[in-house]
Amino acid sequence: MSFHHHLKTRALVINAVRRFFLDRDYLEVDTPVRLPSLLPEAHIDPVASETWFLQTSPEQCMKRLLSAGHQRIFQICKTFRKAERGKKHLPEFSMLEWYRAGADYFDLMAETEALVRFVAEQLGTGNSLFYQGAAIDLSPDWPAMTVAQAFERYTDQTMEQAVKTGAFDERIGCDIEPELGLDRPVFLYDYPAATGAAFARQKAADPTVVERFELYIGGLELCNGFSELTGAAAYEERFQQEESRRTGRGLAPLPRPKQFLSDMDRMPDAAGNALGIDRLVMLFCDATTIDDVVAFPPEML
Repeated sequence: MSFHHHLKTRALVINAVRRFFLDRDYLEVDTPVRLPSLLPEAHIDPVASETWFLQTSPEQCMKRLLSAGHQRIFQICKTFRKAERGKKHLPEFSMLEWYRAGADYFDLMAETEALVRFVAEQLGTGNSLFYQGAAIDLSPDWPAMTVAQAFERYTDQTMEQAVKTGAFDERIGCDIEPELGLDRPVFLYDYPAATGAAFARQKAADPTVVERFELYIGGLELCNGFSELTGAAAYEERFQQEESRRTGRGLAPLPRPKQFLSDMDRMPDAAGNALGIDRLVMLFCDATTIDDVVAFPPEML
């Protein structure tokens, strides 16, 4: 496909995404990109903008809108992360993020499947997607496996052993992710709490894992969704854990988002998902690198 065709496909994907959510009675919101403080995450380093920061995700402001009473919200926006560059990564990239009050991570898995299938329908690919020489079957219902099951299937370690030896991220990235979604999309869920839960809720039946999922299609990780944490005290505790991991990596602590914390005691039970628009476009363009589906990679500026 030509570069011009990729940009046209990108526009069609974004239009389809917007139509999907508006048809489901979601409110499209537009929140600030530049903030005085961010939610700390161990593996994400923000980009400074004078004494403030460019957002790494619209999560902070969108959760405050949930706490203010908005039930279904979505946003397509630019996000920024320092030192993220590769075939699948850009330091500035496009993200779709949505939140739904009264939902949990299983509800959002079903909605994510419906979203991607809707985009495929609007682009005319039906129940099939051809990516990197492989036919991927998009017909319902998409399979799901726990992280523990994935370790049993694709590695010679259990999930618990990988966590204990510090090999979890390596085994996920090198052994498991390349095997996922090659002929059918697959959801990976129930991540170990000990590896960094970000702001996902712990599972009541098994507090060693959190209610988090990711979707893989053609070996690409497309999204990161949660049943959301609620309550200011729970967020403060999670902030301390994430900051401890950040300082362990030699990163400077971030200022506390006090306004955010003051709203979290009004946060309803909800689920949210962050999906990479650029990677979704890569799939529908059969593109090998993220550079192929953006108008200007950073090196061209």
